[in-house]
Amino acid sequence: MALDNIEQLLEKYDNAETTLAEEAQIRDYFAQDDIPAHLESYKLLFQYVSHTKQEQFTKHVPLQTKRTKVYQWISVAAVAVLMLGAYFQVNQMNQKTTLDDLNHEQLMAYNQTMAVFSLVSSKFNEGTDNLSALNLVSSKLNEGAENLIHLKEFNETTNKIIKTSNR
Repeated sequence: MALDNIEQLLEKYDNAETTLAEEAQIRDYFAQDDIPAHLESYKLLFQYVSHTKQEQFTKHVPLQTKRTKVYQWISVAAVAVLMLGAYFQVNQMNQKTTLDDLNHEQLMAYNQTMAVFSLVSSKFNEGTDNLSALNLVSSKLNEGAENLIHLKEFNETTNKIIKTSNR
C-alpha cells in the first residue's frame, strides 16, 4: 500500500472519520515489519489494539452474592419501635384529663390561655361588626348604581323625544 494513502487514512483516523474497512487496512499495514520511522508511534498503537482484542477475561465472577439478614432484622426492629411509640402516644392521648388532675402551674397556664382566647374572640367580633357596616355601604352603592342606570335610560328617552319634537 502506498505511503501517501496510509498517511491520508491516518489523518482521517485522527479526525475520527474512517470507516471500519479503512481501519482494517491501517491495521494490516502496521502489522508489517518495515514501517517508516515517523509512523512508529502509530505502529505501537495498532499493535496494542490488536493484542488487546485477543485478550479474554478468565477470572471467575460469582453470580450470587451473600446477603446478610442483619439489614432485614434492623428494618423489622425499626418498624416495631415505631409501632410501639405510636401505640403509647395514642394511648396517652385517649386518657381524659380534667381540670382537677392539673397541678397549680398547669391550671394557671390553662386560665391564661383561656383569657387570651377570649380577648382574641372579642377582637374578631368587633372586626365583624365593622364588616357589617361595609356590607351596608356596599349594598347602598349597588342601589345607587341601579338608579343611575334608570336615570341614564330616562335621559336618553327624553333626548329622543326632544329631537323628534324639534323637527
